[in-house]
Amino acid sequence: MSANKELFGGTITATLPTSLIDASDFRQVPDTQEVFISRDSGVSIVVEVLQSVDAADLREAASLHFDALAHDNDAQTKHVSETMDFPNGSNGATPNPVVLYGTQTVQKFNSTSADEVRILLALYRVSDKNTDLVMTMNVPMVSADGGAVSEEDWNQAKAVFEIAAKSLRIVDYGLFA
Repeated sequence: MSANKELFGGTITATLPTSLIDASDFRQVPDTQEVFISRDSGVSIVVEVLQSVDAADLREAASLHFDALAHDNDAQTKHVSETMDFPNGSNGATPNPVVLYGTQTVQKFNSTSADEVRILLALYRVSDKNTDLVMTMNVPMVSADGGAVSEEDWNQAKAVFEIAAKSLRIVDYGLFA
């Protein structure tokens, strides 16, 4: 079951599964992020307010954010599978995102083997505020800690991400002041 969730104090909304746990309930989360995790797997969704990357082409900008995530994750490998425009039906009230699907191989701290993580990334460019709003979903397909999901679960996660990406609405642009 999913519901409309208020993010950043209600300045942004998105439809997310009600089963996700708000990570800020049990750990420190930066003010520029909203982080939700699955109870049953290593799947997580992060919505982050970032400074715009230096790329006019939104597909290139999405790739740069994917590369920055790979760098932050100390990824051993990274591969972009697909990048596409993704109309959200908001009639211009919220920018249409560019969506990127990719994979990263990441070795977690104190682990001897690497995890294969599929990454779904939606980039919403707020040009007049020099801001990129980025939603990422991390879906571990191979995981040393047992958080991996099946191919069927991957298809469900992808559907959840697409609903979240299409439903995301910026309610108050004052967030980016």
